[in-house]
Amino acid sequence: MFRKCKFICISLNLIVSSYPEQTIIFMLMIGIAGGSGSGKTTVVKKIAKQFGVKHVSIISQDAYYKDLSSLEETDKRAINFDHPNSIEFSLLEKHLKDLRDGKSVEMPTYSYVTCTRGEDTIKIEPNPVIIVEGILIFTDKKVRNFMDLRIFVDTDADDRLTRIIKRDMKERNRTCEQVLDHYHNFVKPMHQQFIEPTKRFADIIVPEGGNNDKAIAILTSHIDKHVHI
Repeated sequence: MFRKCKFICISLNLIVSSYPEQTIIFMLMIGIAGGSGSGKTTVVKKIAKQFGVKHVSIISQDAYYKDLSSLEETDKRAINFDHPNSIEFSLLEKHLKDLRDGKSVEMPTYSYVTCTRGEDTIKIEPNPVIIVEGILIFTDKKVRNFMDLRIFVDTDADDRLTRIIKRDMKERNRTCEQVLDHYHNFVKPMHQQFIEPTKRFADIIVPEGGNNDKAIAILTSHIDKHVHI
């Protein structure tokens, strides 16, 4: 069982010698995970806002969902997007390695409405700080091992469900009934089976998501020391 606390903080040791010589010496790769609707994106935005695009690049797990353009609409609706098998981790791993090697990458774009990847990509630069964000990023060992610092955003299930309803009705063209059905059939059981257990891999646990300003302040303070090395 995980004891609730305001925040858990560890000293941040920069990873320098464990990567090949051609890699960026002072890159800090941070993984931010947590359940759907936990406030991960808010935490990421608040951290990134402090430093700007010249210092921080953001990789979103959601961009790496497998392309389902070959499937019929009825088959697409049966796909479980909260299961690790829905993610193309091999591509995400390659992109993280390329960033470590000082190369820019072309992150895919993805539509939840059509369940397909877009033609456009987003160029991600190998900045001093790379933030990788997503519900399932700690479930893959190879991806997880790229991260120098792992953060789990922990929010009560009722609060997460409220946010999921508002988000999915607005952004994914779902009715409230559809959102609730999807939550009980997919989101909740997958959270319990795959996401909640990855909390044990976290170096820092942030309760209350983006509302925990004290924890975010501590994180930004650590990152600030790194950025200004």
